[in-house]
Amino acid sequence: MSAKVAVIYYSSTGNVHRIAQAVAEGAEKAGAEVRLRRVPELAPDAAIDANPAWRAHLDATRDVEVATLDDVSWADAYALGSPTRFGNISSQLKQFIDTTGGLWQQGVMADKPATGFTSAHNPHGGNESTLLALYNTFHHWGSLIVAPGFTDPAVYGAGGNPYGTSHAGGSGVPGDATLAAARHQGRRLATIAARLRATA
Repeated sequence: MSAKVAVIYYSSTGNVHRIAQAVAEGAEKAGAEVRLRRVPELAPDAAIDANPAWRAHLDATRDVEVATLDDVSWADAYALGSPTRFGNISSQLKQFIDTTGGLWQQGVMADKPATGFTSAHNPHGGNESTLLALYNTFHHWGSLIVAPGFTDPAVYGAGGNPYGTSHAGGSGVPGDATLAAARHQGRRLATIAARLRATA
């Protein structure tokens, strides 16, 4: 039985967006039905326009559907992604998460697998702490954290982050190794979600 996976992310200049696409690809190859969704941009135009890459990415991804609470209710599993902001998730993703309180009270996210991915400018710029901070939400949701661990050589190839796919944005766009790790992470999430559905 296939799973329904919601890949929900925030990306300013495109690195997290590309990882989100790869996570979605991996989940789809595992047989999942996938919704790829971005959360709304909250930053003022003055800040966005001060960084041409930020404005270009926002304009280029306007056709990506915006995440809603329906996507959260619909899904059997969640993959959430954010750039790191001082070792934490972005305010844009946090604002969306904060709207899930009613669903949390209903137990909608409980017992569903969830995973995370991120990007910081530097290799040690907060990627792991951002994922751990994101996973605090999954603990409160009662979700089942499905980190990639060291379950595939692709994880080592992308730098060996067992918490989730991460990228050092200062090195350029995510390369083949990072995207392979993200596909593995999406495939792993979808596979485990399908197993849980089959036993429900």
